[in-house]
Amino acid sequence: MAKQRTLAILKPDCVRKGLIGEVIRRIQEAGFTIKAMKMTRLTKQTAGGFYAVHREKPFFDELTTFMSSGPCVPVVLEKENAIEDFRKLIGATNPANAEEGTIRRDFADSMGENIVHGSDSEENGRIEAAYFFAESELVANES
Repeated sequence: MAKQRTLAILKPDCVRKGLIGEVIRRIQEAGFTIKAMKMTRLTKQTAGGFYAVHREKPFFDELTTFMSSGPCVPVVLEKENAIEDFRKLIGATNPANAEEGTIRRDFADSMGENIVHGSDSEENGRIEAAYFFAESELVANES
C-alpha cells in the first residue's frame, strides 16, 4: 500500500493546555512521519477559508472564533493508511463518544474544543495541507 498524507492541526486548546509534545509523541509512536510542521495563528478570515465547507452550518461562527483564539500547529503526516489510522488515533469528534486511549477522549473538553483536527479523506488531506504548506516545504522533507 502506498503512503498517504493527512493534515493534523493541534488546535488552540491543545496549545493552551501545553499538550503539543504529548500529542506529537502519540502521533509518532503510532508510526506517522512528520513531513512538515509549524506554529501559526489563524485570523477569523483564514479560519473561515480553511473551514469553508462548513460555512452554512450552525457551528461555523463558533468554530472560526475558536480556531482564531490562539496559536495552532498544522502538521503534515505520512504513513500507509494515514487517513483512517489518524482518525482512529484521535477518536470521535465528540470526546464523550471517543474510544478509550484516543487523543480526544484523553484531552478534549467538548465537541467544539477537541484538541486536534484530522483530514477526512485523502483528497481533503492534500487540499488542507496546501492551505498551510507550499509543496516545496513538503518535498524538502522527503526521506
